[in-house]
Amino acid sequence: MSQGSIDILYRDDDLVIVNKPSGLLVHRGWANDEVVMMTLVRDALGLYVYPIHRLDRGASGALVFGLSTDAARALCAAFEHSQVEKRYVALVRGIPPEQGIIDYPIPRAPGGERVPAVTEYRRLRVFGRYALVEAVPRTGRLHQIRRHLKHISCPLIGDVNYGKGEHNRLFRERYNLHRLALHAASLTVPHPADGRPIQATAPMPADLTGPLAQLEAETAAP
Repeated sequence: MSQGSIDILYRDDDLVIVNKPSGLLVHRGWANDEVVMMTLVRDALGLYVYPIHRLDRGASGALVFGLSTDAARALCAAFEHSQVEKRYVALVRGIPPEQGIIDYPIPRAPGGERVPAVTEYRRLRVFGRYALVEAVPRTGRLHQIRRHLKHISCPLIGDVNYGKGEHNRLFRERYNLHRLALHAASLTVPHPADGRPIQATAPMPADLTGPLAQLEAETAAP
């Protein structure tokens, strides 16, 4: 379902889950962008919306907003108490093990002290010296997936902070990939009214599926 330029994955009286495109901030704060997801969703619904969590500007995928103060409070509590499951898909340089757990402390905020952080992952596909990985963060730290995959020597493609410039350039020039290769593919949250699980799946956008298809075709060629 779409409403204007917003791809709505789920909506009821208490919450809305949308598929955020790459390139947009969730809300104003760290930058003074004129267009952010919060205002786009607000204008599309004609309602005030409450941001619950964040996705990096360069990432795409499932993003939830509360539609009332009570709903927002309950959703924030669910995130704080690790009652939310987020599944991401990431394209990385390097071939990680088939599955594993990254348990490595990272700062909660820029310049802060390191705090416990855990990410589970499994390898989905291999493209030569690159791999597609599913990552499930069990804690919510700043840039957690990006930092953790770099920690196991598998940095994300398109990551200008933690990635490798030569690989990012290769994917821009050969595969027309001009974004962070990170997509929040699904989100499961307890409903703020009764706690039942609400799951939303976010289709991967063309600016990721196109480069992945080209990469797969190249690596599959004899």
